[in-house]
Amino acid sequence: MADGRSGSTDSLMGRWLFPPRSRQFPGKRWAKIVLRTLHLFGVAGIGGAYLYHAQSQDWLPFLWLTLLTGTAMVLIELWSHCIWLLQLRGMAILVKLVLLSGAAALPPSFDPGVIFVVILISGIISHAPSRQRYYSPFYGRKITLNDWSWGHPDGD
Repeated sequence: MADGRSGSTDSLMGRWLFPPRSRQFPGKRWAKIVLRTLHLFGVAGIGGAYLYHAQSQDWLPFLWLTLLTGTAMVLIELWSHCIWLLQLRGMAILVKLVLLSGAAALPPSFDPGVIFVVILISGIISHAPSRQRYYSPFYGRKITLNDWSWGHPDGD
């Protein structure tokens, strides 16, 4: 329905979350490159803390760097277009957040394993072919803005 009552992109919220075209801003590509690079610095510092049991004052700045840059990267993706959440590349981020959040409830001896799994997921997703990164379990196929429509997975 195009009257705004359905859950389609015809509603105001739907149009904001799933605009007809991805939103852009000048320098977006370089902003994402800089954020990703800083994020890697943060992850490296946190990895060292987990592996070598560093004192919190040594790794806390790396944690904040990782959290801030990761949040900024997610916000850019969501602002651009929320199709990202329906693809494996977005879902992988959510899985990593659950793993890292859950690590707080685990004994410290599990920390290196959690970090390794998170890095493994990151490496696989970021270097996988686009047919895997853009694959949507909800649709059972690769989805991009060129061939996607909101509604039922078969495009209805």
